[in-house]
Amino acid sequence: MKKETVDEKNDENILDVLLDEENDSPITLYDEKDKAIKFEQVAIIPIDEKLYAILKPIDEMEGVAEDEALVFLIDEKSEKDSQLIVITDETIAMQVFDEYYKLLESIEGNKDEPKQDK
Repeated sequence: MKKETVDEKNDENILDVLLDEENDSPITLYDEKDKAIKFEQVAIIPIDEKLYAILKPIDEMEGVAEDEALVFLIDEKSEKDSQLIVITDETIAMQVFDEYYKLLESIEGNKDEPKQDK
């Protein structure tokens, strides 16, 4: 995939779209052949002062299984011009997924703890 940007018909900054907790609409990105691919947002993960997005393809993608997700670096060149860059370095991708799994475990742990009266 080439550097990805949000749907060309949408003037919103990709960072604003990803950080909008109310937004549950698919994110449309374009591959190197300008084929539109819709993604579901899974998570935003901060690591070492960088932001990563975990996105799961809704549309079929060559080389990506139905139960797989991709990691993208959110490249914040300017407020109006953020881009998503697919991470091809497996070490970085695994680091992002490890942080995501830790986050899920902490959320699950908090759900299991009894609520205390204050």
